[in-house]
Amino acid sequence: MRKLLLLSIALCFGLYTIGQQRAVVSKELRNKAVVKTTPTKGLVEQNEIVPQQSPSMVKSESDIGGTWYDLQTRVSMPQRIFLHDDGKIGGIWTYGPEGASSGTNRGTGYNYFDGSEWGPYPEGSIESTYAPGEYTQAGYPSYGPYGENGEIYTCHDYYDGTILGTRDTVGTGEWNLELQMGPEDVEDISFPRVVTTGENNDIIHILSSTWQDYNGQSTALLYAQTIDAGLTWEYENQLFDDLGPDFSLGVLGESYDWAEPRDGNLVFAVGDNWMDFVLMKSEDDGESWDLTTVWECPFPLWQTGEPVDTFYCPDGSKDLAIDSDGKVHVVFGLTRAGLNSSGAQVYYPGVDGIIYWNEDMEPFSDDIHALNPDTEHPNSELVENVNLIGWSQDVNGDGILDILDELAAYNTGLSGHPQMVLDDMNQIFVVYASVTEGYDDGISTFRHIWARASMDEGNSWGDFTDLTGDITYSFFECAFPSASSSSDDNVHIVFQVDEAAGTETDSQYENFIRYMNVPKQDLLIGVKEEKIINENNVSQNFPNPFNGTSSVFVTLDKAATLELTVTNMVGQNVYRVPTTKYNKGKQEFIIDASGFPTGVYFYTVNSGDKSVTKKMIVE
Repeated sequence: MRKLLLLSIALCFGLYTIGQQRAVVSKELRNKAVVKTTPTKGLVEQNEIVPQQSPSMVKSESDIGGTWYDLQTRVSMPQRIFLHDDGKIGGIWTYGPEGASSGTNRGTGYNYFDGSEWGPYPEGSIESTYAPGEYTQAGYPSYGPYGENGEIYTCHDYYDGTILGTRDTVGTGEWNLELQMGPEDVEDISFPRVVTTGENNDIIHILSSTWQDYNGQSTALLYAQTIDAGLTWEYENQLFDDLGPDFSLGVLGESYDWAEPRDGNLVFAVGDNWMDFVLMKSEDDGESWDLTTVWECPFPLWQTGEPVDTFYCPDGSKDLAIDSDGKVHVVFGLTRAGLNSSGAQVYYPGVDGIIYWNEDMEPFSDDIHALNPDTEHPNSELVENVNLIGWSQDVNGDGILDILDELAAYNTGLSGHPQMVLDDMNQIFVVYASVTEGYDDGISTFRHIWARASMDEGNSWGDFTDLTGDITYSFFECAFPSASSSSDDNVHIVFQVDEAAGTETDSQYENFIRYMNVPKQDLLIGVKEEKIINENNVSQNFPNPFNGTSSVFVTLDKAATLELTVTNMVGQNVYRVPTTKYNKGKQEFIIDASGFPTGVYFYTVNSGDKSVTKKMIVE
């Protein structure tokens, strides 16, 4: 009855866009502490406003699979969808069949888009299909391109090491599965993340973590590299000197993630509540690494029993990307950390924020309020719409965040699991899950999938868009978004749709893995349009007057598409340099006027709907 009533009310409301307002979170919710769950080898125990609608968007949605195991990550979402060069798309997730208890018979669900449609629901995991009975509790995969036309994924096996799967053609043929074991005297390794480099994406790079004490840490981060799909290893279970016991008491599984490699740059981020947030960069395919600090933890080597102040910190969920100039951009979720009366580490799920940072910015300090989302606090280093770019929206505009007191646990704040897409134009699209007022199951307020965009490399940001704000999602939790690092005119994402808020390892409901693509133009709502070209950055042609050839220079502050056309005095097009993408910097256009009659002509440089026209003379 409740659902039918709310649905009928929702149908009465129109569409709207949301600007940049922030609502006040109640003091009780901000100060509610929850014990952080961490990966263990045992079972894991998990802990009336009118619905509104999102802007009307031309988006495409498909359910590509399902799972009764709805814990897609404990910390950070890896890449689980990838748009390949030929237009095919592969998508993966942690799959658990109906009736599986706490992840038994768990594995990697897979589906692919062949250019026109998605395949049928998978009836089992990759592992159960290609290695029946060998891996009975796999999961937590990541995915990407491999070889000229193929695909790759990696996941962990509960009992042994990490599974590496490759095949030469997306969506076709058998998967080749190889098992990588952990270091000597360590039971196994888990939570792997994979990327590929090389001219044909044939150099495979994997990050993973140990389950137990190693290298003087409770859990240690490891690196592996193979050039033959796991038959042999160039590097295997290699430690990072900068990420050892002097860095952290333990690097938890899933607290790290890769950027999609670009122009020879290999970068990953690692960090959560109780260790520094850092970037590790390699320009020689993993042979050497350099560390850059993004945020400095006040208590990185905290010892049990030592009292500490609560402090604002990353929640561990993150994503990163490299732009066309080689600059690294990062987004991460925000929370607060501390200890409860028993000395256990806790986090505060009522703290809210998505943080943005790039290498042109100063790192955040180790002040306990450096990441305080109350930007009026004197020690907060956050600025709204500069480095604080995401938060739960005040949907009804009353200035208060009207959400239920029971906050479903995801090890994140009210907003978390951010994903970043950075395209060839250096446009940034950030997608994240956020508690959204107006949607609940009577126990907890649901999360929805939100997006925000920047056209100027993160210098300014547009409006917030609820990608799941239509009536379809009035009674569902939308969580665990993952975005393809590659894009075309659309941003491609997958996420989980659930009838109940929070996570369960043995759900009473089937949870659906949904694919969505959204046109970039629909996500650029409210983004400040820059004048890419103007009278000052488009030069007068030189020489002028001239015969033969002359040059026009355009100086770009960011990458852009440009076209040059030449017309005569009666408006006829007599010459054209076709539309092409150009990088940031000074670009030259050569006008070849050989054979032109003597006279006055006009050349026009176009970029989107902007144009600059100047006169030239042919002798």
